Amino acid sequence: MGFSWFAGLLSGFVYIVVLLCCSSESEVVTVDVQEAKHLLESGYGYLEVRTEEEYKKGHVDTKKILNIPYMFNTPKGMVKNPQFLEEVSSACNKDDLIVVGCQSGVRSLYATADLLAAGFKNVSNMGGGYLAWIEHDFPVTKPEEADRKKPEDVVQPKKAEDVDQQKKAKEEL
Repeated sequence: MGFSWFAGLLSGFVYIVVLLCCSSESEVVTVDVQEAKHLLESGYGYLEVRTEEEYKKGHVDTKKILNIPYMFNTPKGMVKNPQFLEEVSSACNKDDLIVVGCQSGVRSLYATADLLAAGFKNVSNMGGGYLAWIEHDFPVTKPEEADRKKPEDVVQPKKAEDVDQQKKAKEEL
């Protein structure tokens, strides 16, 4: 109980801070996992902002998924991906329908706020993140299942140079 209570309190606090920092035109919309699942089934894309390591351990199972970390693990702790907006902009249009998710809903909240501030129009934060998704027994893809997926089933950055930029950003950290 202690950790989930604290995580909920922290998520709520972060949510309030982000809402206060955002203009009314770019207000973050947070949807619960049931609504997120419905949106994904209706054609929304899923932007997974967890680290590559987290993603490889398991992720939301949906047709349109893109993993662009919002933060990287470094020896000094978590650091924001300096290329995040550029990487998302190269893979998505500003009018695309996107649900943003992470582990617990905090990084995705920040990522959603950044995307809205950058001009993305149809972006929703998935409250509770991957933890809430698995808590509801919604479909997930685990590493052994991901190995069996066809390449066309996984959305990748549009350009090869985007992949090179991701690698370069990680090396610089």
